[in-house]
Amino acid sequence: MSEQEKKMSASTAACPFEELERQRAVMPNEPLVVALVPAYNEEARIVATIRAIYEIPAVKRVVVIDDGSKDDTAQLAVDAGARVIRSTRNVGKGPALEHAAKQHEDADIILLLDADLADTAVQAAALLEPVMAGQADMTIARFPRTNVKAGFGLVKGLARWEIGRAGGNEDDFQAPLSGQRALTRSCLDHIRPFAKGYGVEVSLTVRALRAGYRVMEVETTMGHAATGRNLRGFIHRGRQFRDVLGAVIMLNLRK
Repeated sequence: MSEQEKKMSASTAACPFEELERQRAVMPNEPLVVALVPAYNEEARIVATIRAIYEIPAVKRVVVIDDGSKDDTAQLAVDAGARVIRSTRNVGKGPALEHAAKQHEDADIILLLDADLADTAVQAAALLEPVMAGQADMTIARFPRTNVKAGFGLVKGLARWEIGRAGGNEDDFQAPLSGQRALTRSCLDHIRPFAKGYGVEVSLTVRALRAGYRVMEVETTMGHAATGRNLRGFIHRGRQFRDVLGAVIMLNLRK
């Protein structure tokens, strides 16, 4: 083999896209789908959320990560048929998901769903379809449009800006902060660890796009307990902006 042929062979072997295709080819006909549901003081909605997830035929396991709740979230989740991982203190969404992901590495597809979706969690079925059909490596839920303005769009704008820098078309990524996602195990393993705080979502999207995975948003009719334009809501969005900005900085430092 000539030197040129050796270089071409090495280049082909190292091609990340060929590795992606190999990973996609090993998806079983009936993949194990595991739903990871981080929860903090969600006793009002957790039971309805779990029951709705179990209405999706493909989901075989629901795992609730109780992040130091002070209410009955954990016990209600157990009673509703979920496996529960409990933390004695609140560590945040990212670390909670990271811990759970390590314990359920037998999953072929992972659903990431918020605990406050209630009955609308059944809409996660729409997220699974493109992944199970081999059309996407990660799907993200778009919520129905509303005329109610919760904030000023600063956090969402920052997240979309960074996703655009990673190659995402602005029209294709309208829900950059959505926590409702389905993704293959190989994709998740490639883009972990989860970021801290509210930077989880933008980090997942940007890392996936940079690695060449196929990411798409899916229209759903999901709904959750949204924050309003009050003091509590502004404090929440301030923390979001801080965490998303921190995630953007870390993404670029590790680029």
